[in-house]
Order: sequence, then C-alpha cells, then structure tokens
Amino acid sequence: MKSRRAGPPDGGYGWVVVMSAFFIMGLTAAVLKNFGLFFLDIQSHFGVPTSTTSWVTSTTIAMFHLGAPVASVLTAQFSQRVVIMVGGLLAASGMLLASLDLSLPWLFLTMGVLQGMGISLSWIPANSMVSHYFVRWRPVAYAIASSGECVFAFIFSPCFQWLIETYTWQGTLLIIGGLQLNLCVCGALMRPLETVPSPIQETQGCLEGNAAVLPPKRKVIVQCSLMRKPELLLYILFAVFAAAGFFIPPLFLVPFASSLGMDTYWRALILSVLALADLAGRLICGWIANVRLFRNLQLLTMVVTLLGVVLLLLPISHNYWAILVFASLYGFLFGCVVAIHVTSIVDIVTLEGFDNGLGLFMLFRSIGGFIGPPAAGEQS
Repeated sequence: MKSRRAGPPDGGYGWVVVMSAFFIMGLTAAVLKNFGLFFLDIQSHFGVPTSTTSWVTSTTIAMFHLGAPVASVLTAQFSQRVVIMVGGLLAASGMLLASLDLSLPWLFLTMGVLQGMGISLSWIPANSMVSHYFVRWRPVAYAIASSGECVFAFIFSPCFQWLIETYTWQGTLLIIGGLQLNLCVCGALMRPLETVPSPIQETQGCLEGNAAVLPPKRKVIVQCSLMRKPELLLYILFAVFAAAGFFIPPLFLVPFASSLGMDTYWRALILSVLALADLAGRLICGWIANVRLFRNLQLLTMVVTLLGVVLLLLPISHNYWAILVFASLYGFLFGCVVAIHVTSIVDIVTLEGFDNGLGLFMLFRSIGGFIGPPAAGEQS
C-alpha cells in the first residue's frame, strides 16, 4: 500500500515557505559568505599563514556539502521541519562555542564541523520544501528564497565589520550564534505537504470496510541508482570544478583589498556590492528561467562560461574601482548560476528523485569546496 504527497499548491502557504527559506539562506549561506571579514583577525591572532587560516572556511564548506546526504536521509525519515530545527541548533552551537577562542583546532571543530553541518541540515531541507511546494513558479520561488543569501550578505558585511571592531571577532561570533537560533523559528514554519492515499489504497480501504491503514514506511536510503544517469554524472563533475572556485572570491577579496592598502570599511563595501549584484543576478535569471526562453541547462552553460572569464580577469585589477567592477560582474553571474543550478537537478532526475539527487550533488561538490580555498591560500 502506497501513499503520495498532495500536489504542489503553487502558491498559498507555499509563499510562507519561500519567506522562511529566504531567512534560512540569509542565516546560513550569507554568514558563510562573510567569513572573509574574520580572516585577517584570526590569522593575526594565532600567527599562522594564509593557507592554514583558510582551512577553517574550507572545513565549513566541506561539512556543508558532506552533510547533504545526511540531511536528505533525515528528511526522508522525519521531516524538513525537524531537520531544519536541529540544523539551527548545531549552527548556533558552533558559533557560540567558537567564541570561547580555545585554539585554532577548536575553530576547525566549531566554526568548521558544527557550523558546516548545521548549515547543511538547514539549507538542504529548505531547498527541498520550496521545490515540493511549487511547479509552475518553481524558478521564481527558488530565486526569491535564495536571494535571502544576498540581502543578508549585503547587511551583514558592514554590520559584522562594526561588531568586530566594537566587540572583537570572538564577541561577534557569539552574537552570530544568537542570530542563528532563529533558524529554529524558520524551521517551525516549514509545514510538510499532507500525505494523501493513493487510488489503490482507497480501493483497498473500501474493500476492507474502512480498515485502519498503516502509515507508509519512509525511504531512508540514498538512491545511488541515480548515479547511473550520465547526465547526473556530468552535472556532478561540473559541480566539483565549480565549487573549487565558488567560495574563493568572497573569502579572499578582503585580504586582497587589504594588500592594496584599502580602508577597512571600503573592503567591507566590496562584499556588500557583490551581494547586491548577486541579488540582481538571481532575480533576473530566475525570471528568465521561468519564461522558458532557454532550457535551464543551456542557460546555466552560458552564465558559467561568462563567470569563468570574469574570474580569469579579476586578479589583474589593482585599484579599488576595477575590483568593484569585477566583483559586481562576478556577483551578478554567480547569482545567475545559483538561481538555476539547484532547480536544474529536477530536470535531470525528476521531482521524485530530487531530494536524493541534491544530496549526491552536494556530496561530490564537497571535493571542490574542500580543495579550493586552501589551494588559493597557498598561491596568495
């Protein structure tokens, strides 16, 4: 006997889910994007080289990705609501414990492992909920939800810089941990779609005289059979290479600007401008994807190619305005990629396999995310 989820409402309470996901993106990915503001303070505090300091962020990114299959399995076993709330507790605990400033390995464990796992357990189910609540408006709904990362990154950049100067980086981590407790509130708003009986189940219910129907067992095993799809394998390969460069500019733009002698707040402004351009890219590309001018994968190929060109040109900028222009272009194109790279998974594995497909995608993407920042730190 099987049950199925109710059809996506494409609106209604779905917009509450979108707004909840908006705040989840802001309290997870936007915080990670602003790790670069802590980079120089942590490096000088412990007296370690750039490549060693970058392992803190690299560990966070790796755990964010490695936790994706765990998040998918837990979502299938329990619900998106429960998993997001647990993720919020882990993320907040990571920052609160990191503020104790015991040692650099302690930061690897707290800011790295706990924070990364907390982000994963919050971010993955939030994306899943948006995809399950929408069909027709899915690209627009995801673009709005993911734009929370940009809006909060824009706000956090100057705020975190002020907090660091006022309360030190340790005190700022404590405050961020308190903010991330709001992930539990966002998770509570994530109402799962109701499960309705399938036609077969309804027929059997009538024949058995309204006998009690046992609840279906949830599938808790990651569907590795999806790896047989050559399209998914190629998409995972793209993810590995993309993740190797995704997180490098936000992490190293602040140290790069510092090496050119720029003022503290001007350096923070670069991240704010990048976040605004990122927001514009997500909303515009989400709209283009929704009007179906191109297939999602075709559109993704175009913007990724342009993004690669911009990243090649970024290191040649040696004054503030040149950095600002290239950071804006990078932010816009990065936003375009983010707006459609998750929804493209549905095109490859269908909505039924989306949760597992996203988990596998994020798992393998961790390879690039783990190697990229330390490799860039060695070259800086």
